[in-house]
Amino acid sequence: MIESNVPGHAGELVVRTWPNLDATWLAVLVHGYGEHGGRYGHVAERLVAAGALVVAPDHVGHGASAGERALITSLDGVVEDVGAAIRSAAADLPVVLIGHSLGGLVATRYAQAHPVAALVLSAPVLGTWQGLDALSLDEIPDTPIDPDVLSRDPEVGRRYAADPLVWHGPFKRATLEAVERALDDANYGPTLEDLPTLWLHGDADELVPLADTRTGTDRIRGLLFEERVYPGARHEVFNETNRDEVLSDVVSFVRRVLRLDRADTGRGHAG
Repeated sequence: MIESNVPGHAGELVVRTWPNLDATWLAVLVHGYGEHGGRYGHVAERLVAAGALVVAPDHVGHGASAGERALITSLDGVVEDVGAAIRSAAADLPVVLIGHSLGGLVATRYAQAHPVAALVLSAPVLGTWQGLDALSLDEIPDTPIDPDVLSRDPEVGRRYAADPLVWHGPFKRATLEAVERALDDANYGPTLEDLPTLWLHGDADELVPLADTRTGTDRIRGLLFEERVYPGARHEVFNETNRDEVLSDVVSFVRRVLRLDRADTGRGHAG
């Protein structure tokens, strides 16, 4: 894995790259709120083994990137930063966006505005989201995310709680306001039409409940929309006890929709 600095809309971004000299596609990992791309090393390694070159930017105010911690004033800016991370790869390869949670909203907004080859959404913030209820309060409670709701694997929660690059404080009002605007833009924006899309969700997700997300995916789903619901899984399906099953589903989906055994991979290239 290589870390590099890339100019972003509000300062320097740290972008992690997992090289692959024989890559046939570019995977772009778009992380969620309060976390960072370094939590997805095991995902990147599995994708590299499946033929991908992988990049994972840390959003502004997140992880090792510049900016006030956990502050995002414009999701459109974060969408622009995803484009900067794609260009940093300097690879003429079909682009597959893989967005988790808030990163699923960012990835959706990118795909609504730019050509990509495929889209994978893990517990995406779409439709309605209970986190926005805090905007009705005079003061947002200092209630950090409970690590136990992330995964049935207790080690995931322990590592999350001890990770200094994870934000362990409250939501910031400006960030929630930016999410609210972007959520409206996504929900009432273009449908995904003929973009191959795979939606992954655990049916025991308390942070981004499945039913809430469905109100959004029902609005924007296109003709090539697929979903996988994992019984008992919590919010982070890539870190769940059945993570191998989830990653196999992603790899199978990508190989099928990109037709990697053929030369027909001309749509949605990087560069």
